[in-house]
Amino acid sequence: MNRSLLFIFLVVLLFIAFIIDLAMGSASISINDVWTTITGSNENQIYREIIFNYRLPKALTAILAGSALSMAGVLMQTLFHNPLAGPDVLGVTSGAGLGVALLTLGTSFLPFWFVSGWGQVIAASLGAALVLLLVVIVSIRIPQTTSLLIIGMMFGYFAGAIISIMQSASNPDTLKLFIMWTFGSLSAVGWSQLSVMGPIVICGIFLTMLLQKKLNILLLGQNYATGLGVSVFQLRLWIILATALLAGVSTAFTGPIAFIGITMPHIARGLFHTSNHRIILPASILCGSIMLLFCDCISQLPGLQGTLPINAVTSLFGAPIIIWIIMKNKGN
Repeated sequence: MNRSLLFIFLVVLLFIAFIIDLAMGSASISINDVWTTITGSNENQIYREIIFNYRLPKALTAILAGSALSMAGVLMQTLFHNPLAGPDVLGVTSGAGLGVALLTLGTSFLPFWFVSGWGQVIAASLGAALVLLLVVIVSIRIPQTTSLLIIGMMFGYFAGAIISIMQSASNPDTLKLFIMWTFGSLSAVGWSQLSVMGPIVICGIFLTMLLQKKLNILLLGQNYATGLGVSVFQLRLWIILATALLAGVSTAFTGPIAFIGITMPHIARGLFHTSNHRIILPASILCGSIMLLFCDCISQLPGLQGTLPINAVTSLFGAPIIIWIIMKNKGN
């Protein structure tokens, strides 16, 4: 299929997934009612309340988070030349989790509305920022990309160890609050959170788009990139910063969402049969948005008792894709 037609197909599929996501939920709303409510021709106040104050922010959050995680995955796979690298390999996601754990498991005197609302977002952002600072300091001192990957993983293990210790010593109420955060949630983001999350994600996407030419050169190897006048050291810092912005803000607002960042770049490459970042970056944005919207739809299928954790649904789809990637690479 022609690439332009394929992009058009993905945009149409994104629009369909968006409308279906708005229609699904505990209160069933037909697609026709969704469309007439959005366009303003439906004056049903109940539908307007449900769609504009709950489902629309959730669907936009899915698009933002899917775009951010997918793009961060492309950056990490390009930087480390590793098809299984994801946005969490630098430890930024673990840092966000540690920040939330320190807030929810380490404090008992703060009011519930702070611990479960903006407090979690602030704590996750600070935790991600701290790990980002440590990774940047390490990347300045250690030029080897492989060593940076290992150190990022160690940051993640260290944060995970502290979280496990805190979980073992916490009371059931605070432990439940933290566990609920680790499930991931798109519905916790309202318009006030979107007004912060949206601009940061857009800045991260814009920064990444500015790097696409240098990212294509980096695919050919660091020595080749250096020979063409690209400062690999500076490029690595910009990649780390963009990844931290995209993955950090997504995790801060939605909690950890697995596999989107690892798998969607591969889906994009498989569809377009290229590694050119001018194509893969926008394609990954579309694929990640579509996948997270459909996963959100599945998490709230009719007949389910409540809503499934979005992190579990993405893992159900992501794990088989990872196995397929490993089998394909082994075959090659």
